[in-house]
Amino acid sequence: MARKPILPCVALLAAILFPIFVRDPYFLHAAIMTLLFGYLASSWNIIGGLAGQHSFGHSAFFGIGAYTSTLLLLYLNVPPLLGMIAGGLLAAAMSIGIGYPCFKLRGPYFALSTLAFTEIFRVVVTTTEEVGSINLKGAAGILIPLRKGNSFVAFQFVEKAYYYYIILGMLLLILLIYSLIEKSRWGLYLAAIRDNEEAARSIGINTTFYKMLALFISAFFGATAGTFYGQFLLYIEPILFSSALGIEILLIAIVGGAGTLMGPFIGSLILTPISELTRTYLGGTYAGVQLIIYGGVLVAVMMFAPQGIVPHVAKRYRALLKGGRRPR
Repeated sequence: MARKPILPCVALLAAILFPIFVRDPYFLHAAIMTLLFGYLASSWNIIGGLAGQHSFGHSAFFGIGAYTSTLLLLYLNVPPLLGMIAGGLLAAAMSIGIGYPCFKLRGPYFALSTLAFTEIFRVVVTTTEEVGSINLKGAAGILIPLRKGNSFVAFQFVEKAYYYYIILGMLLLILLIYSLIEKSRWGLYLAAIRDNEEAARSIGINTTFYKMLALFISAFFGATAGTFYGQFLLYIEPILFSSALGIEILLIAIVGGAGTLMGPFIGSLILTPISELTRTYLGGTYAGVQLIIYGGVLVAVMMFAPQGIVPHVAKRYRALLKGGRRPR
């Protein structure tokens, strides 16, 4: 039993040392995006994996967080860290308005309704140039002014390693929160709702309340990722609300293993670098090939590990132990 923590500790040590040994800005950028999408997929995992409500609309909260913190910074000079909290609270409040009508629907109808809300947000932001004295700039997007030097207050850094460690800390935080929820009584209620909502309701569980609470927390953390993204790239645009991004977040979690602690991160560790590297090295000369490769990986995982990589590996591990063979 004492050997169990060794692998996670080694992985964490490798993650901490990564920027020290890898100095290339491009590979650091790819690592940051991998951690960011792992964080996003982990925030989705609270509502989609633990509660079993497969929402396609998580990108709406991502976009709300990015636009809220950016507009607060540009028009009220609110520091991005405070804007991150404000964006998270606004997205969480919006999740109540989105979740209440959507949770009245079941199965594919729930997923399609969240997709519809996301598209509404995207269209509104894309077609809106100004709201009073606030300039949203529509489809052109908003540039965030560049500050000189490293500044935690402005959330801008010259070296990418700062961004790397910040998003690594955010990822560890969301994994801790997910673990605490999963092991709590509330987590048991969500698991019961995921497995059989009618049975959960019949034994007295307020299914709507607990699903709303899961969506509330999931939306808050999804929005904080939007603030990080905006400050990292210093540019936001309506595509942050796109349904394609929402589906990508969902796919990352499912490929890794929805409803597991490390599944979303493992999914991001596989899919995000493939997306980044193929787009960079094949996007120009061989336009479209990167999508074929990305799709091929998805098909392969769904064929050989339909429940996700983490559950598949865990199942094989248990089978080896049951057969009396020492796992490699």
